Amino acid sequence: MMRVSPGARVSPAAGSGNSRPARRRAAPGAAARKPSGVVAIRPARRADLDQVIEIDAIVTGLEKRNYWLSIFRRYGEGARPERHFLVAEVDGRVVGFVIGEVRDWEFGSPPCGWVFAINVAPDLRLAGVATRLLQALCEGFRRLGVRKLRTILARDNTLILSFFRSQGMMAGPFMPLEMDLDA
Repeated sequence: MMRVSPGARVSPAAGSGNSRPARRRAAPGAAARKPSGVVAIRPARRADLDQVIEIDAIVTGLEKRNYWLSIFRRYGEGARPERHFLVAEVDGRVVGFVIGEVRDWEFGSPPCGWVFAINVAPDLRLAGVATRLLQALCEGFRRLGVRKLRTILARDNTLILSFFRSQGMMAGPFMPLEMDLDA
């Protein structure tokens, strides 16, 4: 299901499965808006999903409700300590989220933490919310004995690339490979 949220830009072919929506970017020189209250980082609850879905839809231009329900079942119910789904909350409003897990011995790699989703409501970007989310995820990984964090992202996603680099991440020893699987 495609839904374009106010302020989101989507390429004309979005929803066709062959293109990605245009990423919403902060205005040049835009100042960070400080959260009005205390930012609390905590495990996601089922009641948070509508707000998580809304943040994702604003940023991507697509509402993926079934995807997020599946993610919550796998990562949000706290049944497995190596899986983490955290949210940032300010004054009762979810303003960001991060999801990650510990993966063991993939292609000979010792256990490491993987972050595969992180996002913050555009009106609170540059206010340190994503940094706090990533720090909380890393702390959860450290408690499990993990000492390495990895992620993968699109080359053209300069917003998230800049964020991860600002957190000290750099190119790692692995190279992603892919191929099309024709039907």
